[in-house]
Amino acid sequence: MPTGRARPVRPAREKGAQRALSLMVVVALTVGAGVTAFPLFWMLSGSLKPQRESISFPPTVLPSQPTFEHYVRLFTELNFTRYLMNSVGVVLISVVGLFLMAMAGYAFAKFEFKGKQPLFFLVLATLMVPVQVTMIPTYLILNSLGLTNTLLGIALPTLVSGFGVFLFRQFMSTIPTETLEAARLDGAGEFRIACQIVLPLSKPVLAVQAVLTFITAWNSFLWPLIVASDQKLYTLSVGLALLNQQLAVNPSLQMAAACVMVGPVLIMFVVFQRHIVQGFTMSGLK
Repeated sequence: MPTGRARPVRPAREKGAQRALSLMVVVALTVGAGVTAFPLFWMLSGSLKPQRESISFPPTVLPSQPTFEHYVRLFTELNFTRYLMNSVGVVLISVVGLFLMAMAGYAFAKFEFKGKQPLFFLVLATLMVPVQVTMIPTYLILNSLGLTNTLLGIALPTLVSGFGVFLFRQFMSTIPTETLEAARLDGAGEFRIACQIVLPLSKPVLAVQAVLTFITAWNSFLWPLIVASDQKLYTLSVGLALLNQQLAVNPSLQMAAACVMVGPVLIMFVVFQRHIVQGFTMSGLK
C-alpha cells in the first residue's frame, strides 16, 4: 500500500485561478487608467507643439520640436497673469467659507438648541435648488450692496454650501463627546475647543472639503461672467473661453491655457490624496 499522501491538486488550481483573476484585474485597471489619462497626456503634448504641427493631419502624439512659446505668450500677450491672480483671489476668499462651514457642522453635530432639526433640514433643502434658479436674486442682492464687478461679489455666492455643512456635521458626529466634555471641565472655551481639538481631529474631512472648495472656486465660469463687467476681473476659466473669440484657431495655445487651468487642481489632489481617501472612508462609516 502507498504510504505517501496525495498532492493537493484542488488548492493549487484555486491558487492559479486567483492569480489569473488578479492579473486580469490589473490589466483592466491599467487599461482603464491609460484611457482616463490619455486626454491629459494629449493636452500636455499638444501644448508643447508648434501651431503648424498642432493643426497638421494626421496628428502626432508627441511634438517633434517641443516649445514653451505658447505658455510665454499666455502670460506676456494675453493677460493670463491677471486672470490667474483673480482666480487665486477667489480661492483665498473661499477659504473663509471653509472655516464657516466647519463651525456650522460642529454646531449641528455637538450642540443642542431650539430649532436645530428644522434648520438643518433647510440646509439640506438647499441641495435640491439648482444654482441657476438663484442667480438672478443673488445678482440683485449683490448689486444693491455694490458688490457687483468685484472679486468679493464673485466669491460670495459659493462661500458656504449646504453639502459642506452636511459633510462636516456627519464627520464631527463621530468625535467622542467625552473628549469635548473633558476639555470643558479643564476650563477651555468653545472656540478653543473647536480650534484646538475638533479641527485637528477633522483633518481628513477638512482636506476633502478644501479640495471641493478649491475646485468650485477655481472652475467658476458662469457666475464670474455674469457679475463681472470688467474684463480685468475675469477668472482663468472665463479667460480660457475668450481665447476662441480673441484669436484665430490655435489648438496649441488653447491646450497650454487648459494646462494652466488643470495643473493646480491635479497638484491639489496629489498633495491631499491620502487625507481625501481617509475622509471619504471615515465619513461613510457612520
